[in-house]
Amino acid sequence: MYSDHRGVVENLVLFNLPTSDAEKERASRPPNVVIFFVDDMGYSDHPLPHVPLFVSERFRGRSAGGYYGDVIEELDWSVGRVNEALERTGIEKKTLFIFTSDNGPWLIMRQHGGTAGPLREGKGTTWDGGMRVPTIFSWPGRINPGVVTASGTSLDLLPTIAALTGAKAPSDRRLDGVDISATLQTGDTSATNARPIFFYRKGEIYAIRQGSYKAHFITESAYLPDTGRTTHDIPLLFDIQLDPGENFNVADKYPDVVAHLIRLREEQASSIKPVENQLDRYDQADRDAYFSAYSW
Repeated sequence: MYSDHRGVVENLVLFNLPTSDAEKERASRPPNVVIFFVDDMGYSDHPLPHVPLFVSERFRGRSAGGYYGDVIEELDWSVGRVNEALERTGIEKKTLFIFTSDNGPWLIMRQHGGTAGPLREGKGTTWDGGMRVPTIFSWPGRINPGVVTASGTSLDLLPTIAALTGAKAPSDRRLDGVDISATLQTGDTSATNARPIFFYRKGEIYAIRQGSYKAHFITESAYLPDTGRTTHDIPLLFDIQLDPGENFNVADKYPDVVAHLIRLREEQASSIKPVENQLDRYDQADRDAYFSAYSW
């Protein structure tokens, strides 16, 4: 969240009004979800809907989506509290509000992990079910209401916020993101759809998307002792626009597209200096034991 009116909603607490003695006791504790403003930037990181799930009494049983759905209902309510604070303080038209997520559903948690709907797989994979998430930008008077389908990433936030706020993006380094302000303000998706998006896992490029096409060079399931890692001599190719579930491989129909994406992968890989995988610092037995504990 960006605001040019610093600190008006600083440390806004996002929890329910207490309705019982137990909730009053919980409300007296320090909040675990707040918004902190540093200069003019605000950031709130909800721990939910990551497991273990928790939902307040007033939201239990409200959703047709079960306990996970109840959590989403409360999360939706808490985001509404932020919007209400912006409106109440009269700065909603001076504030860029961004809502997004870091990854898709954690499928091994079953009903507590969420669902990617028609998208394939979930968290921990480079299939769209693991990487593609909904995102909302709101800035009354600057961003017109509407729905745009374009290939944006969280890497785009830095150059986009810089462009929208008149700040200067760093010029002493290569930025992986692009300025998508034109997409937000006019619906023009030409810049966002033209650039490639690289899907990494374990320091390798597993997939690339450019425009409506996405190529998978390596496929692997998530968080299991045997992930079924497969390297494809001829990459799998999917038309995400027509086939969002990544079900129909069309590589044989578009060899030129495949060859182009292979070249992009080689160019990107040669430009990146590998760094240590932080998970490699942990003993493999400990990692297997951790993930096995969640296979229920």
